[in-house]
Amino acid sequence: MSRLSIYQKEAWYDLISVWRTPGFVLPALAFPVVFYVFFGVLFSPSGSSSHAAYMLVTYSCFGIMGPAMFNFAMNIASDRAQGWLTLKRLSPMPVSAYLLAKMATSLVFAMLIILMLFSVAAIFGDVRLERSQWLGLALLLLAGTVPFALIGLLLGLTLSDKAAPGVVNLIYLPMAFLSGLWLPVTMLPSFLQQLAWVWPSYHLSQLGLKLLAMDQGQPWWLHLTILLLFTGILVMINLWIFRRYAGAKS
Repeated sequence: MSRLSIYQKEAWYDLISVWRTPGFVLPALAFPVVFYVFFGVLFSPSGSSSHAAYMLVTYSCFGIMGPAMFNFAMNIASDRAQGWLTLKRLSPMPVSAYLLAKMATSLVFAMLIILMLFSVAAIFGDVRLERSQWLGLALLLLAGTVPFALIGLLLGLTLSDKAAPGVVNLIYLPMAFLSGLWLPVTMLPSFLQQLAWVWPSYHLSQLGLKLLAMDQGQPWWLHLTILLLFTGILVMINLWIFRRYAGAKS
Protein backbone atom coordinates (compact mmCIF):
# COMPACT_ATOMS: atom_id res chain seq x y z
CA MET A 1 0.00 0.00 0.00
CA SER A 2 1.40 3.39 -1.00
CA ARG A 3 1.92 6.15 1.53
CA LEU A 4 -0.78 8.25 -0.14
CA SER A 5 -3.28 5.37 0.14
CA ILE A 6 -2.58 5.13 3.87
CA TYR A 7 -3.39 8.81 4.33
CA GLN A 8 -6.53 8.54 2.21
CA LYS A 9 -7.87 5.46 4.01
CA GLU A 10 -7.15 6.88 7.46
CA ALA A 11 -8.92 10.12 6.53
CA TRP A 12 -11.93 8.22 5.16
CA TYR A 13 -12.21 5.94 8.21
CA ASP A 14 -11.92 8.88 10.58
CA LEU A 15 -14.66 10.79 8.75
CA ILE A 16 -16.97 7.75 8.73
CA SER A 17 -16.32 7.13 12.42
CA VAL A 18 -17.23 10.70 13.35
CA TRP A 19 -20.19 10.80 10.95
CA ARG A 20 -21.69 7.77 12.71
CA THR A 21 -21.84 9.76 15.96
CA PRO A 22 -25.12 11.72 15.85
CA GLY A 23 -24.36 13.33 19.21
CA PHE A 24 -21.43 15.08 17.53
CA VAL A 25 -22.73 15.63 14.01
CA LEU A 26 -26.13 17.17 14.75
CA PRO A 27 -24.99 19.87 17.22
CA ALA A 28 -21.89 20.67 15.14
CA LEU A 29 -23.96 21.33 12.02
CA ALA A 30 -27.20 22.63 13.51
CA PHE A 31 -26.15 25.02 16.28
CA PRO A 32 -24.32 27.61 14.12
CA VAL A 33 -27.17 27.68 11.59
CA VAL A 34 -29.91 27.94 14.22
CA PHE A 35 -28.07 30.69 16.10
CA TYR A 36 -27.44 32.61 12.88
CA VAL A 37 -31.09 32.36 11.82
CA PHE A 38 -32.22 33.77 15.16
CA PHE A 39 -29.61 36.45 15.81
CA GLY A 40 -28.42 37.24 12.30
CA VAL A 41 -31.66 37.05 10.32
CA LEU A 42 -34.83 37.08 12.43
CA PHE A 43 -33.63 39.56 15.05
CA SER A 44 -31.65 41.82 12.72
CA PRO A 45 -32.52 45.55 13.02
CA SER A 46 -35.32 46.22 10.51
CA GLY A 47 -34.16 43.27 8.43
CA SER A 48 -30.77 44.92 7.88
CA SER A 49 -28.70 42.99 5.34
CA SER A 50 -25.51 44.61 6.69
CA HIS A 51 -26.26 43.16 10.14
CA ALA A 52 -26.92 39.77 8.53
CA ALA A 53 -23.59 40.00 6.66
CA TYR A 54 -21.69 40.98 9.81
CA MET A 55 -23.18 38.13 11.80
CA LEU A 56 -22.55 35.73 8.92
CA VAL A 57 -18.82 36.25 9.40
CA THR A 58 -18.88 35.92 13.18
CA TYR A 59 -21.20 32.91 13.29
CA SER A 60 -19.16 31.22 10.56
CA CYS A 61 -16.11 31.59 12.80
CA PHE A 62 -18.14 30.20 15.68
CA GLY A 63 -19.28 27.31 13.49
CA ILE A 64 -15.87 26.15 12.29
CA MET A 65 -14.30 26.36 15.76
CA GLY A 66 -16.49 23.73 17.40
CA PRO A 67 -15.94 20.65 15.21
CA ALA A 68 -12.18 21.25 15.11
CA MET A 69 -11.81 21.61 18.88
CA PHE A 70 -14.21 18.83 19.86
CA ASN A 71 -13.07 16.34 17.22
CA PHE A 72 -9.44 16.59 18.25
CA ALA A 73 -9.91 16.95 22.00
CA MET A 74 -12.55 14.30 22.62
CA ASN A 75 -11.43 11.67 20.13
CA ILE A 76 -7.72 11.91 20.88
CA ALA A 77 -8.37 11.82 24.63
CA SER A 78 -10.58 8.76 24.07
CA ASP A 79 -7.97 7.07 21.85
CA ARG A 80 -5.34 7.70 24.51
CA ALA A 81 -7.51 6.22 27.25
CA GLN A 82 -8.30 3.10 25.21
CA GLY A 83 -4.72 2.59 24.02
CA TRP A 84 -5.50 3.22 20.36
CA LEU A 85 -3.07 6.10 20.10
CA THR A 86 -0.23 3.94 21.41
CA LEU A 87 -1.20 1.16 19.00
CA LYS A 88 -1.24 3.53 16.04
CA ARG A 89 2.11 4.98 17.06
CA LEU A 90 3.66 1.50 17.19
CA SER A 91 2.13 0.43 13.88
CA PRO A 92 3.81 1.05 10.49
CA MET A 93 1.28 3.81 9.81
CA PRO A 94 2.84 7.29 10.16
CA VAL A 95 1.43 9.24 13.10
CA SER A 96 0.97 12.19 10.76
CA ALA A 97 -1.71 10.18 8.91
CA TYR A 98 -3.70 9.92 12.14
CA LEU A 99 -3.47 13.66 12.82
CA LEU A 100 -4.08 14.75 9.22
CA ALA A 101 -7.13 12.49 9.08
CA LYS A 102 -8.65 14.38 11.98
CA MET A 103 -7.73 17.65 10.32
CA ALA A 104 -9.45 16.49 7.12
CA THR A 105 -12.59 15.58 9.08
CA SER A 106 -12.59 19.00 10.72
CA LEU A 107 -12.27 20.66 7.30
CA VAL A 108 -15.18 18.62 5.90
CA PHE A 109 -17.38 19.80 8.76
CA ALA A 110 -16.14 23.36 8.29
CA MET A 111 -17.03 23.25 4.58
CA LEU A 112 -20.53 21.95 5.33
CA ILE A 113 -21.11 24.64 7.95
CA ILE A 114 -19.82 27.36 5.62
CA LEU A 115 -22.06 26.20 2.77
CA MET A 116 -25.13 26.06 5.01
CA LEU A 117 -24.51 29.47 6.57
CA PHE A 118 -23.74 31.09 3.21
CA SER A 119 -26.94 29.64 1.76
CA VAL A 120 -29.08 30.83 4.67
CA ALA A 121 -27.48 34.29 4.52
CA ALA A 122 -28.08 34.66 0.79
CA ILE A 123 -31.63 33.26 0.76
CA PHE A 124 -33.10 34.49 4.03
CA GLY A 125 -30.75 37.27 5.13
CA ASP A 126 -30.58 39.00 1.74
CA VAL A 127 -26.79 39.09 2.01
CA ARG A 128 -25.22 40.09 -1.30
CA LEU A 129 -21.46 39.85 -1.66
CA GLU A 130 -19.07 39.89 -4.58
CA ARG A 131 -17.97 36.48 -5.79
CA SER A 132 -14.43 37.25 -4.61
CA GLN A 133 -15.77 38.05 -1.12
CA TRP A 134 -17.68 34.77 -0.85
CA LEU A 135 -14.65 32.81 -2.02
CA GLY A 136 -12.16 34.76 0.09
CA LEU A 137 -14.27 34.37 3.21
CA ALA A 138 -14.71 30.63 2.65
CA LEU A 139 -10.96 30.08 2.15
CA LEU A 140 -10.13 32.21 5.18
CA LEU A 141 -12.51 30.20 7.36
CA LEU A 142 -11.09 26.89 6.16
CA ALA A 143 -7.54 28.05 6.88
CA GLY A 144 -8.74 29.44 10.21
CA THR A 145 -9.77 25.96 11.30
CA VAL A 146 -6.11 25.06 11.94
CA PRO A 147 -5.43 26.98 15.20
CA PHE A 148 -8.62 25.63 16.77
CA ALA A 149 -7.70 22.10 15.76
CA LEU A 150 -4.36 22.67 17.49
CA ILE A 151 -6.17 23.82 20.64
CA GLY A 152 -8.20 20.61 20.48
CA LEU A 153 -5.04 18.56 19.97
CA LEU A 154 -3.43 20.16 23.00
CA LEU A 155 -6.47 19.35 25.14
CA GLY A 156 -6.69 15.82 23.75
CA LEU A 157 -3.05 15.12 24.63
CA THR A 158 -3.32 16.48 28.17
CA LEU A 159 -6.85 15.70 29.41
CA SER A 160 -8.63 12.48 30.27
CA ASP A 161 -11.46 11.31 28.05
CA LYS A 162 -13.99 12.20 30.75
CA ALA A 163 -12.63 15.70 31.34
CA ALA A 164 -12.14 16.68 27.70
CA PRO A 165 -15.77 17.56 26.75
CA GLY A 166 -16.30 19.79 29.77
CA VAL A 167 -13.00 21.62 29.41
CA VAL A 168 -13.56 22.20 25.69
CA ASN A 169 -16.93 23.79 26.48
CA LEU A 170 -15.33 25.93 29.18
CA ILE A 171 -12.94 27.31 26.56
CA TYR A 172 -15.08 27.26 23.42
CA LEU A 173 -18.19 29.09 24.65
CA PRO A 174 -16.50 31.91 26.63
CA MET A 175 -14.00 32.41 23.79
CA ALA A 176 -16.85 32.78 21.29
CA PHE A 177 -18.66 35.32 23.48
CA LEU A 178 -15.57 37.33 24.43
CA SER A 179 -14.40 37.44 20.80
CA GLY A 180 -17.61 39.13 19.71
CA LEU A 181 -18.89 36.17 17.73
CA TRP A 182 -22.37 36.10 19.27
CA LEU A 183 -22.91 39.84 19.19
CA PRO A 184 -20.77 42.67 17.78
CA VAL A 185 -17.66 43.19 19.88
CA THR A 186 -18.45 46.92 20.09
CA MET A 187 -21.48 46.05 22.22
CA LEU A 188 -19.25 44.55 24.91
CA PRO A 189 -17.92 46.63 27.83
CA SER A 190 -14.66 48.39 27.01
CA PHE A 191 -12.51 46.12 29.19
CA LEU A 192 -13.96 43.05 27.44
CA GLN A 193 -13.24 44.65 24.07
CA GLN A 194 -9.58 44.87 25.10
CA LEU A 195 -9.69 41.26 26.31
CA ALA A 196 -10.94 40.16 22.88
CA TRP A 197 -7.39 40.58 21.54
CA VAL A 198 -6.32 37.54 23.56
CA TRP A 199 -8.48 35.16 21.52
CA PRO A 200 -7.57 33.76 18.07
CA SER A 201 -11.27 33.74 17.16
CA TYR A 202 -11.34 37.54 17.44
CA HIS A 203 -8.49 37.94 14.97
CA LEU A 204 -10.02 35.42 12.56
CA SER A 205 -13.36 37.21 12.65
CA GLN A 206 -11.69 40.59 12.12
CA LEU A 207 -9.90 39.24 9.04
CA GLY A 208 -13.24 38.00 7.73
CA LEU A 209 -14.95 41.30 8.47
CA LYS A 210 -12.07 43.11 6.76
CA LEU A 211 -13.15 41.42 3.50
CA LEU A 212 -16.56 43.06 3.95
CA ALA A 213 -15.14 46.41 5.18
CA MET A 214 -16.92 45.88 8.52
CA ASP A 215 -13.93 45.34 10.81
CA GLN A 216 -12.73 47.64 13.61
CA GLY A 217 -10.09 49.24 11.42
CA GLN A 218 -6.84 47.62 12.54
CA PRO A 219 -4.38 46.53 9.81
CA TRP A 220 -5.11 43.08 8.36
CA TRP A 221 -1.47 42.07 8.74
CA LEU A 222 -1.64 42.64 12.49
CA HIS A 223 -4.49 40.14 12.92
CA LEU A 224 -2.78 37.70 10.56
CA THR A 225 0.54 37.98 12.41
CA ILE A 226 -1.09 37.32 15.77
CA LEU A 227 -2.95 34.31 14.36
CA LEU A 228 0.25 32.90 12.85
CA LEU A 229 2.17 33.44 16.10
CA PHE A 230 -0.60 31.75 18.06
CA THR A 231 -0.59 28.83 15.62
CA GLY A 232 3.19 28.50 15.71
CA ILE A 233 3.27 28.46 19.51
CA LEU A 234 0.58 25.78 19.60
CA VAL A 235 2.51 23.67 17.08
CA MET A 236 5.64 23.80 19.24
CA ILE A 237 3.76 23.00 22.45
CA ASN A 238 1.95 20.07 20.84
CA LEU A 239 5.18 18.68 19.39
CA TRP A 240 6.84 18.89 22.79
CA ILE A 241 3.94 17.16 24.55
CA PHE A 242 3.61 14.49 21.86
CA ARG A 243 7.33 13.69 22.01
CA ARG A 244 7.13 13.39 25.79
CA TYR A 245 4.10 11.14 25.44
CA ALA A 246 5.85 9.00 22.83
CA GLY A 247 8.97 8.76 24.98
CA ALA A 248 6.99 7.74 28.05
CA LYS A 249 5.29 4.93 26.10
CA SER A 250 8.44 3.60 24.45
